[in-house]
Amino acid sequence: MQARRPPPVAATPDAEHGARANPDAPPARNAPDAPDAYDAPAPRNLAEYEAAARAVLPGQVYDYFAGGADDETTLRWNREAYRRLLLRPRVLVDVSRVDTSVELFGERLALPVLLAPTAFQRLAHPDGELASARAAAAAGTLLVASTLATYPLEAIAGAAEGRLWLQLYVFRDRALTRELVERAERAGCRAICLTVTVPVQGNRERDARNAFRLPDGVEMANFAGLRQARFPSVTASGLDAFIAREFDPALTWEAVAWLRSITTLPVVLKGVTAAEDAVLAVEHGAAAIVVSNHGGRQLDGAEPTLWALPRVADAVAGRVPVLVDGGIRRGTDVLKALCLGARAVLIGRPYLWGLAVGGRAGVERVLALVRAELERALALMGRPTTSSLDRTAVSVAPALPAAEADGRVGWSANSNSVDLGDESARRPS
Repeated sequence: MQARRPPPVAATPDAEHGARANPDAPPARNAPDAPDAYDAPAPRNLAEYEAAARAVLPGQVYDYFAGGADDETTLRWNREAYRRLLLRPRVLVDVSRVDTSVELFGERLALPVLLAPTAFQRLAHPDGELASARAAAAAGTLLVASTLATYPLEAIAGAAEGRLWLQLYVFRDRALTRELVERAERAGCRAICLTVTVPVQGNRERDARNAFRLPDGVEMANFAGLRQARFPSVTASGLDAFIAREFDPALTWEAVAWLRSITTLPVVLKGVTAAEDAVLAVEHGAAAIVVSNHGGRQLDGAEPTLWALPRVADAVAGRVPVLVDGGIRRGTDVLKALCLGARAVLIGRPYLWGLAVGGRAGVERVLALVRAELERALALMGRPTTSSLDRTAVSVAPALPAAEADGRVGWSANSNSVDLGDESARRPS
């Protein structure tokens, strides 16, 4: 599997740590002495894709994609929460036909896995968001394009073949935000996905240490010709400075009403984890909710999204679809999320690793792996369709080791656990 060279990333020396996020990492693909392709056997799972991507990405780019806030506790918990949830298979069920499809906003998707909004994809591969959009369309699902994409929305929409949502940040300049929403409608986007987790930037120490910024030739393409296309000139993280300068920290529920007033597209709220906010979201007209803690990149110590999911699903009570992201690395993780009330899930880092390793083909391969794992899991569970999943299919492990051999923080017997509620409760249809 061949990997194209990502654009070179300018490194700003740091007095304490130097220019690279990981000085022990292998040479980046844009280094003069680095080979031009990833020559190892094709990865067989999403974890192997991350290892392969780390081998080809510059250190600060890998750190930007992989990192979280503060001590990255929530980042780890998002993943480890899935290990606490056990499966309860049924037997002697006809699983000769397994159906992974789901319906979302009147559209049938081939699998309940969307590509989450991730910024700056040209740092992973020259084709960036175009490759991801094409891969999603080929797999029968959709991409949620980031406001901070490195290709313009119109080009991404063309590559997506009509299956595209726009992820939106509300800027201090509401006119700028309005214009982007209007462009999304004209480009044929199917929904606006409003991220509500970034009133201020989380403390991402990897980015600060690396003085993260965009290299020459890569910009936030939706704002070409405007100051918002580039980061401010600072010695620390350029992204931190950009968010402080541009994003509106005074955002309230009024913004949801305002957004609905300027578009006919469904408005999806991404970043809800409290049941109280889920109720407010429905009351303010949200068409769907994404349970998300921004991939552990904002408030460290926030609970894992899998734990928040059933409370949000119960609060919504089937009135709007609920989706979830964070920590999903296996088809069985997708299955567990659907059991707890999700209509679908979103993955972010895993497809970036596929993009880095193999461009569009790498993203397609990541989606194919997840779909194959989900199909197998549904068959082995005796639940041949996504609609047949409910909370009776899962149980909570009493405990996992308090610390793993690699030093990661684990769950203890006294850890907060998911409340499955009424085991007879079924996933909203």
